[in-house]
Amino acid sequence: MYRSDILKNIRRIVIKIGSAVLTSPLREGLDTSIIEEIVQQILDLKRSGLEIIIVSSGAIAAGVKVLKFKGIHRSIPQKQAIASVGQSHLIATYERYFGRKEQKVAQILLTHDDLTNRNRYLNARNTLSTLLSYHIIPIINENDAVAVQEIKVGDNDTLSAMVANLVSADLLIILSDIDGLYDEDPSINKSAKLIPIIDKITPEIERSAGDTLSHTSVGGMCTKIEAAKMVISSGIPMIIVNGKKKDVIKKVINGEDIGTLFLPAEDRLKRRKHWIAYTLKPTGYIKVDDGAKDALISNGKSLLPSGVLEVGGDFESGDSVRCLDKEDREFARGLINYSLWDMMRIKGRHTSDIEKILGFKYYDEVIHRDDLVLII
Repeated sequence: MYRSDILKNIRRIVIKIGSAVLTSPLREGLDTSIIEEIVQQILDLKRSGLEIIIVSSGAIAAGVKVLKFKGIHRSIPQKQAIASVGQSHLIATYERYFGRKEQKVAQILLTHDDLTNRNRYLNARNTLSTLLSYHIIPIINENDAVAVQEIKVGDNDTLSAMVANLVSADLLIILSDIDGLYDEDPSINKSAKLIPIIDKITPEIERSAGDTLSHTSVGGMCTKIEAAKMVISSGIPMIIVNGKKKDVIKKVINGEDIGTLFLPAEDRLKRRKHWIAYTLKPTGYIKVDDGAKDALISNGKSLLPSGVLEVGGDFESGDSVRCLDKEDREFARGLINYSLWDMMRIKGRHTSDIEKILGFKYYDEVIHRDDLVLII
């Protein structure tokens, strides 16, 4: 299988930019020449019709430079203070370089709690979808200034994998300071060989991963392997490349043989269907008309309020519900975007009426097609 075959239908990309890429090896702080070069690549890809979401490290590295801190042994409050100062400097740098080309960006700070809590998960996803619809590039980082251990993601490799799943990305690109995954540590063994394609993550592959020694970043190749596990199981390919090399992102999209490409799992749809259909316990039901049922089954559409005849149970936004036809036969299950009370008010109505009735409208769909599983 050629890389071009894997990448030919790519439309939405999550790009994770590591601290080691954004900072100079000779000094702490942001390397603006690298940022400018990456920004230009992203703009060129966006102009070609691709949607880009950035997950960027670098807040702590930037904060250390701004505050002129020395040493690497810092308390958690110190690190959080450094991150809060550095984050504003980081986003300002991105805004400056994107702004020169009249490209708007948006800052989003997340914690692990935001991605595991169902309501927050849906809110984050819909915010990102809306930003993309406005042609705005989201720039995401962990909210290090307030996150404690219980709600931390821990590293931006993992966060980027979570975001890729959150937005149903077609590709995750991880920009590192190394060319990809090697069979041995290339800093120790000069004859180490780059692994170009990985179709399955084996114990041998995991043993090939090593930890970073940089104190401005968290994780290393081990966290990238964990990120790969998360995305390829959802059917999303991932590639690790050297972000310091010129035009590396463009070369990835063009299918050039660089970096390490992790191939998506073939059983991706089955896993998601199983989770929605059998792991989550439905807390209510929605009865739909024949037209809506046909649109869901035959045409792969999302469920709109106009097709809903009846609702029941006790559900909130993000809960699992059963989808019934007019004969009360269950044919699907999905994650609902509105509460029972809200659904009672908007059932049978057009999407354009939602805000008039509820006073707000978070989404057009009652159940998005990505969150619906047919069980007939």
